[in-house]
Formats: sequence, structure tokens, C-alpha cells
Amino acid sequence: MFNKDLVERLAATFLQAALGAMTSNSVFDLGVDQWKLMAGAGFAAALAVLKGVVAQRMGTKGTSSLTD
Repeated sequence: MFNKDLVERLAATFLQAALGAMTSNSVFDLGVDQWKLMAGAGFAAALAVLKGVVAQRMGTKGTSSLTD
């Protein structure tokens, strides 16, 4: 179920969400704790996994994309 495509999407989503959250927290001085930002990034990655699982069942076999 968890193939290379899904793991790549998981890692990319987590990194993008974490970097975006940390950068916006610093630039806009939001005052949010770092662990909360990482929890939000983890939640975004979990949603990416759920979407990937659904896409594997509905989309093209062997990918985690709905558009392939």
C-alpha cells in the first residue's frame, strides 16, 4: 500500500508545510511555538497519506495520484 510515490508525497508535504509555517511565523512574528508548527506539518502530511491511499484505490494502479 505504501509505495515509493506515496512516501515521496508524504515527505514533500511535511517539508513544505514545516518550512512554510516556520517562515511565516518568523516573518509575521506570529508567536506560535515550534512544536505546534511541526504538529501542523505532521497533520498536513497525514492528510497527504490519506489522499494518496484514496488515489491508489481510485486512480491508476501503482501511483498515489488521482490524475495519472
